[in-house]
Amino acid sequence: MLDVGSIAPDIDALATDGRRFRLSENAGRACTVIFFFPAAFTPGCTRETARFVDSYNELSLIGAAVLGISTDKHETQCKFAESLRTPFPMIGDSDQAITRAYDVRWPIIGRAQRVTYVLDPSRRVLASLRYELEINKIRDEVLLLVDELHRSNRP
Repeated sequence: MLDVGSIAPDIDALATDGRRFRLSENAGRACTVIFFFPAAFTPGCTRETARFVDSYNELSLIGAAVLGISTDKHETQCKFAESLRTPFPMIGDSDQAITRAYDVRWPIIGRAQRVTYVLDPSRRVLASLRYELEINKIRDEVLLLVDELHRSNRP
């Protein structure tokens, strides 16, 4: 996992909305929440993504961008995003370049670990959260962190 304070690698990949997602172009946002998950259409990953969908308006109003990444193929990720009507981009990282760069790949099974990063506008890691089983905690902690960030940046 990336350490708090380190600079996250840039991401330049085709997203489920058909556009290229470039993390470096998110500099105008208060923060970016990137959640990695093992596989689309599994019960835990579906529940985790659905919780971010449910929280998207709140996160967006605070100024946060959200991105979901798994090691699925792009086509699978598109079907998954469509099935959940995700209002944020999703990326299928089947070559695992992003997963490796963010150091969240399970070595033996070759899937992404369930890790969430909160990044500031300069891509500095503000928080890294890992909960393989306590899926509900991820979104709750992200909301608290993003809200604290928002409050500390108010005039």
